[in-house]
Amino acid sequence: MSQTFIESSIPHQKLYDGAPFPLVLTPGKGVENLGLTHLIHSIKAHKPWLQSLLHRAGAVLLRDFPVSAASDFNDVVEAFGFAELPYVGGAAPRTNVVGRVFTANEAPPDQKIPFHHEMAQVPEFPSKLFFFCEVEPGTGGETPIVLSHIVYERMKTKHPEFVQRLEEHGLMYIRVLGEEDDPSSPIGRGWKSTFLTHDKITAEKRAAQLGMKLEWTEDGVKTIMGPIPAVKFDESRQRKVWFNSMVAAYTGWEDARNDPVKAVTFGDGQPLPADVIYDCLKILEDECVAVPWQKGDVLLLDNWAVLHSRRPFDPPRRVLASLCK
Repeated sequence: MSQTFIESSIPHQKLYDGAPFPLVLTPGKGVENLGLTHLIHSIKAHKPWLQSLLHRAGAVLLRDFPVSAASDFNDVVEAFGFAELPYVGGAAPRTNVVGRVFTANEAPPDQKIPFHHEMAQVPEFPSKLFFFCEVEPGTGGETPIVLSHIVYERMKTKHPEFVQRLEEHGLMYIRVLGEEDDPSSPIGRGWKSTFLTHDKITAEKRAAQLGMKLEWTEDGVKTIMGPIPAVKFDESRQRKVWFNSMVAAYTGWEDARNDPVKAVTFGDGQPLPADVIYDCLKILEDECVAVPWQKGDVLLLDNWAVLHSRRPFDPPRRVLASLCK
């Protein structure tokens, strides 16, 4: 399509129906040194083609392009032209870096962040995510990705009754927030930054817009979201997807305020069976692809198609993110 972008292979890819996951694009011969301006122009010129690749593969990795700083990454995000999604209702502590660019989850490096669709626990979630490796990890720190419809198919085959109940009742998510952010926790976003306000009345209005109930406590607030669907139908691909944060909540929503086993239940309030949760976690691990980050990597994810996570790492590591409607 364009000599700027050449489809390449890397050792970590998997094949699904003959298609590589993720799809990897590298610079064509002679364009490696043309600079960021050329890349931005090429993205704008070939946007429909790039979007079709993302739709087909679910994940596209841009590697070895001249993207070296947060501002460069912001220019790349802007070039694709997707509308920005304000980060309201998400659990992760994040810091705005420049423009539409934020830090990825700032949880401590020794903590694993479990698989999830971004903001699957709220009604308004991003359709696309961008990640950028500004500083590659010492060791570890990959962002494993997995195709959601594959997880759904495997879960339905192995646990049909559980999946049927999940489709009937959905899930309920419960999380206790402090007033301020707690950087020691992977879900440590305080209520002020969660709802982008210091006012409780405004927070309640914004929570209500998300379909979320708030119960104020002495030093924070209990949030109750749901029941909301745990399985969605991806209209654009005509298939069901495992669109939830069930495993993430049950295995990872733990800090001084939160017990992960109580963080997610069936939509009718009944507890989830631990053995099925851990079976699902095994399926996610079996099917995932974990490409080691290289400085300058830009990873595009279709949030309808792909779940992602984060492995523990030895610093340094700086991965930035941008969320799109």
